[in-house]
Amino acid sequence: MSAIDLVALAGARRDEVDRQMTVCNACRYCEGLCAVFPAMELRKTFAAGDLDYLANLCHDCGACYYDCQYAPPHDFAINVPVAMADLREETYAAYAWPGAIAPLFRVNGLFIALALVLAVAVFVAGFALMADRSALFQAGTEPGAFYRVMPHNAMVVLFGGAFLFALISIGLSVRAFWRAAGPMPVTMPSLWRAARDAGSLRYLDGGGMGCNNAGERPDDRRRLYHHLAFYGFLLCLASTTTGTLFHYLLDWPAPYPWWTPVKIFGVLGGIGLVAGPLGLMREKAQRAEAISTGNGGLGAAFLWVLVLLGGTGLLLTVLRGTPAMGLLLAVHLGVVFAFFVTMPYGKFVHGLYRFAALMRHAHEQVAAHGVLPDPPRQPLPRTDGS
Repeated sequence: MSAIDLVALAGARRDEVDRQMTVCNACRYCEGLCAVFPAMELRKTFAAGDLDYLANLCHDCGACYYDCQYAPPHDFAINVPVAMADLREETYAAYAWPGAIAPLFRVNGLFIALALVLAVAVFVAGFALMADRSALFQAGTEPGAFYRVMPHNAMVVLFGGAFLFALISIGLSVRAFWRAAGPMPVTMPSLWRAARDAGSLRYLDGGGMGCNNAGERPDDRRRLYHHLAFYGFLLCLASTTTGTLFHYLLDWPAPYPWWTPVKIFGVLGGIGLVAGPLGLMREKAQRAEAISTGNGGLGAAFLWVLVLLGGTGLLLTVLRGTPAMGLLLAVHLGVVFAFFVTMPYGKFVHGLYRFAALMRHAHEQVAAHGVLPDPPRQPLPRTDGS
């Protein structure tokens, strides 16, 4: 799909969200379910940036579909979860930088990620074979063992460069997304409130009853799996950061004993990165057909990369005392590189866009009401009588 086709598709999906939000703004029955509807009520018309903002503010809990009196088979055919999910997927490419690369990942995300894993793993293995053929098949538990496979400075250049590119690209993308809905300052109260709401997944509860994923009966499984993936990633980041400090401040190179914070954070984080994404894939497979979308390419690529990231890290921890250490390290480094390169062009950015949307929502509500009102914790009655 070309960049022109993607622009046309995004425009059509914005038109559909605009139509549905116009109907919802007249009805307002679902205003207590999440942040989308109070944000919608502050607008009489919806510019493109407003629609992208609302799409990323939506947490896809599905509650509004089951509460809506205008849902299919009504002629209005209101299905906010699907309309928002379709548009939200388009925003990842719309604001990506460089924009010319985004269509490649939009269509071939999983293939590109796996190809990068294989290419870098072969490169690292070949690097080791040329330097020291035996290094690739030696056990390694002593400090510095990993750098027999690939020297530390070479790792820093290759993976540091990829990570720096990802940070710059993501920063420019988030800035473009933030500006699209209009200028707005970033304040400490809005930043703090967004951090609270994002950290607890406040709006993945359908107004208090849970997520309507598989049907009319809500549950909290999607929230649990999101937490496992998110906090697993943060623990892995803490592990990497701690390892960097150990290396440069204590002159203590990897790998590290099991009792160090590096390994404790890494093992717990790796478990989260495997369990959370696998759980989310299971929930996606069980999602009710009425609120399910076909835009699973970017999401599937991101989740599988997370599973590989956590899984290869755990295997490396368990088997580093065996001759498989070198090959496992090469594969794990390949996954890390693929993760860095694909970060700006897939589902990773949805968390950052959503955080930005939560900040805007907090600021708008304070500006409109003087305080940030909490959404009602007494949910509206559901159509299933619960």
